[in-house]
Amino acid sequence: MASINTGKVIVGGLVAGVVANVIDFVTNMYVLAPDYADLARAHNMDPAAFNSPAVAATWIAVDFVFGVMLVWTYAAVRPRLGPGVSTAVLAALPIFLAPTLVIFGFTMMGMFTMPMFVKGTVGAIVSTFAAAVAGASVYTEVGADAYAKT
Repeated sequence: MASINTGKVIVGGLVAGVVANVIDFVTNMYVLAPDYADLARAHNMDPAAFNSPAVAATWIAVDFVFGVMLVWTYAAVRPRLGPGVSTAVLAALPIFLAPTLVIFGFTMMGMFTMPMFVKGTVGAIVSTFAAAVAGASVYTEVGADAYAKT
């Protein structure tokens, strides 16, 4: 069994991070902006903090780390499931579900509204799976693409 191609994981992760950042920017700045304003009022938070440079830089970095995690997971399962879009989506599924379940718990506690949770989840589905497919498209095994299906 071939080892994980770390260089390609990093490159693919950066590609995935760019895709995630673009989609998350649109989701958060346009789709969820009114919900964030309501959230800030409901929890007595400073709404300006949501768009501060420090917060933006943090979320940009998070999306790049997230991208590397997506591609690393794809690389780990690829020898068993084969290369391709379906494997990228399957590899991304637990990475999507884990934080989504936690956010759902917070939603049930009243920290977020259900409409905000649903909109955020739809955005996360698009972001996660598009990033995984984009990052996986860059990934190849060490030495050669030994597991390519013929």
